[in-house]
Amino acid sequence: MAAPPPSASPLFLREPEIRRGVELLYFGNSHLTRAIDRGLAAQGLGRAHHRALYFVARQPDMTVSQLLGLLAITKQSLGRVLNELTDRKLIDVRPGERDRRQRLLRLTADGTALENELFEALRERLSAAYASAGQAAVGGFWAVLEGLIPAEERPRVEGLRD
Repeated sequence: MAAPPPSASPLFLREPEIRRGVELLYFGNSHLTRAIDRGLAAQGLGRAHHRALYFVARQPDMTVSQLLGLLAITKQSLGRVLNELTDRKLIDVRPGERDRRQRLLRLTADGTALENELFEALRERLSAAYASAGQAAVGGFWAVLEGLIPAEERPRVEGLRD
């Protein structure tokens, strides 16, 4: 059995503890995203493409404006990403049923297969880390990450859980 992770100092709001958290967040995210970088590179895609695929997979028929809000990037950047994903037949774009000006996004079969492959690499890393840390630590980790999200944006994030 692995040794329990070190607990935070009771002085967890001091600079050394905050810096430790920033470092762990940086390196943890760096290694997590590296898990999918090879798969993306093999497709000639980048992390922005992955984020678009991920969120469209989570909410089929999401509008372009909803995706723009989730990713918090410029229209121009998202346009480039979506054009490439549609050209490669990974995302299908169609007009809205009630408002034909809306552009609804959905993964194609190839897009679903790629997103599943990339998610599996993330799932393996996170599952191992979750198992090592334990259920209580996972809840605490989620609480910290949720605390980083501004209150006005939390409903949008919660909407992904549906």
